Amino acid sequence: MTHFTEIASRDIRDNPFQLVGREWMLITAGALNAFNTMTASWGTFGHLWERDVAICYVRPQRHTYGFMERSGVYTLSFFDETWRKALEYCGTHSGREVDKMAQTGLTPFATPAGAVGFEQARLILECRKVYAGDIAEAGFVDRAVMDGVYPDRDFHRFYVGEISRVLRR
Repeated sequence: MTHFTEIASRDIRDNPFQLVGREWMLITAGALNAFNTMTASWGTFGHLWERDVAICYVRPQRHTYGFMERSGVYTLSFFDETWRKALEYCGTHSGREVDKMAQTGLTPFATPAGAVGFEQARLILECRKVYAGDIAEAGFVDRAVMDGVYPDRDFHRFYVGEISRVLRR
């Protein structure tokens, strides 16, 4: 972790639409001895409840879901384009069946709070979980969005995490 510098969340200069929606991220929960990571392209950064927060979304059928439920902290890790294939792999293969670290070459490390980050990341948000909630069918005002994204009604759970640490390469 020596090649990372800690910065304030307010000093992140990346465009969040590019960062999450185009470059993607790894959502990682658990501890170094037992964790899972998954690729995501949905997420939100902002200020909520007097805290700088990051919100991520995980479907219950994902292996990462159980780790998110049991963990008090999680990370969102962002990479440069050279790691796109690794992110594609982590998004299309389950940690129940494969060793994602062995297959991708990613090197995990323990963050100061005991979460898991990756040596190859260029930016890591360490988040302390403060809220979890489920997306519900009744909340959709635009039913076409729901029908397009949730034809099987397998709604995501969302996690609001206070950004407790930002590590930048």
